[in-house]
Amino acid sequence: MPGYETKQEQIAVAGVADLTIRSLLDHQQYADPLGAADRLGISSAAWPLFGLLWPSGAQLAARLAAWPVTAGERILEIGCGLGLASLVGHRRGADITASDCHPLAASFMLENLRLNGLAPLKYRHGQWSATPAQRQHALDDGQPALEGRFELIIGSDLLYERDDAGALAQFIAAHAAPGARVWIVDPDRSNRAAFNRHMAALGFSLHEERLDQPAAPGAAAYKGRLLSYRYAPPLQ
Repeated sequence: MPGYETKQEQIAVAGVADLTIRSLLDHQQYADPLGAADRLGISSAAWPLFGLLWPSGAQLAARLAAWPVTAGERILEIGCGLGLASLVGHRRGADITASDCHPLAASFMLENLRLNGLAPLKYRHGQWSATPAQRQHALDDGQPALEGRFELIIGSDLLYERDDAGALAQFIAAHAAPGARVWIVDPDRSNRAAFNRHMAALGFSLHEERLDQPAAPGAAAYKGRLLSYRYAPPLQ
């Protein structure tokens, strides 16, 4: 791959067979020769984050591995990065759509589907803080926009930046069907309280569950929580 290096690993997720995942070799990677990431507001420091496997993403994948596949339930992963949870749900037969704002996320997803012998998975461009110009840039670059509403919306480690305007919560509300569930796996980020307030104002009730795990052979310790919401849109 010109401009960056990758690696390939077998990733274990509790309850399902291992997945073969191609990811960036490390976080010291950057390649944006055509300026696609820059046009979307993705800095060189943030560029590699999509292509790494994160502990909270593994927690989300394990949660989805245990979730019953239900006919008619549409699932959306936002900020999917490499889409480990989406791949788990897709292999189990769930109706899942993966979304991210990074211009290379779709190609990494396509390769990981191939490595695991999986059929195509729905992928859409989803950027909750996008300006009108950035949304147009994504369309011009051939990235189909995310549309529609879903019964389950999932994501992991999304609260790493301040979001005073509540863009993430508004994005979730725009794609949540009435009664939808929302799962956000959060490694105790400091922006969680503000996000919870934005979600509550939009009609999402919250239940928190600790996900702390001690270190074990072959697995690092994890500290974080599952933010689980139910959506009841306010009456107009």
